[in-house]
Amino acid sequence: MSNDRTLTLGHSPDSDDAFMFYGLASGKVSNRGWRFKHVIKDIQSLNELALAGTLDITAISVHAYALVADSYSIMTMGASMGDGYGPIIIARSPLTRERLMDSRIAIPGLLTSACLAMQLWLDKPARDIDMLVVPFDKVFQVVSDGEADAGLIIHEGQITYNEHGFHLCIDLGKWWKDLTGLPLPLGINVIKNLFNHTEQSEITEILRDSVIYGLNHLPEAIEYAKQYSRGLNTNKVEQFVSMYVNKWTVDLGEEGKRAIELFLNRAQEKGFIQMSGPIKFV
Repeated sequence: MSNDRTLTLGHSPDSDDAFMFYGLASGKVSNRGWRFKHVIKDIQSLNELALAGTLDITAISVHAYALVADSYSIMTMGASMGDGYGPIIIARSPLTRERLMDSRIAIPGLLTSACLAMQLWLDKPARDIDMLVVPFDKVFQVVSDGEADAGLIIHEGQITYNEHGFHLCIDLGKWWKDLTGLPLPLGINVIKNLFNHTEQSEITEILRDSVIYGLNHLPEAIEYAKQYSRGLNTNKVEQFVSMYVNKWTVDLGEEGKRAIELFLNRAQEKGFIQMSGPIKFV
């Protein structure tokens, strides 16, 4: 590693990510001599930047990790895990799994973990599903306009869909928990393997400190995160953050690691993904 201690840190403009990095962005936790340049992009863009190897550290979809496992390691902090809840499929009227098999589904990105979870639930590869890729915050609109029969919802839409008059077809996090007994792994933070193990570990601990600071200073961290919540009130922001900033965000632990391994291994067995390297944790 060079003497330049400036790191590019990618994360999404969402309330849960903002909450995680509040302690670092506000200078409330020590950066131990490292400097962090925050790169804020939607998750699909971050997945693509990781594929290009552009960022030192970044939030990515667990799905996308399959393609970058040869060059990045999974940090044991910062994970977004749905414990019996997760991405949902909504429609203008109730649709069964059989109906959805032949429906056009609007999705927020081919490399999102939600898309891979949907493939596992439908037991169909992406090429055999009629999907319309749109920005995550446009899914409601294209379903409402009839451009798609159903929509795959991530982020805050998971708790506001009924306010928009949509019906829930499936909660993929609940399905996964019922099937495996494990949380559904959605987002992770990864760090380049160009850093040695000592550096990777130190940087992981800095970011873990940021998560812990937010959890220990909830009102101020929620207020900061609120600016990234696309208009949600404080109670809704706190509800959403509490869903995805949890014990696995502080430390994956053996259960979190097992959930990630099972999710990726099962998808590889089905032929939905091809791992570029072994799964590595730091």
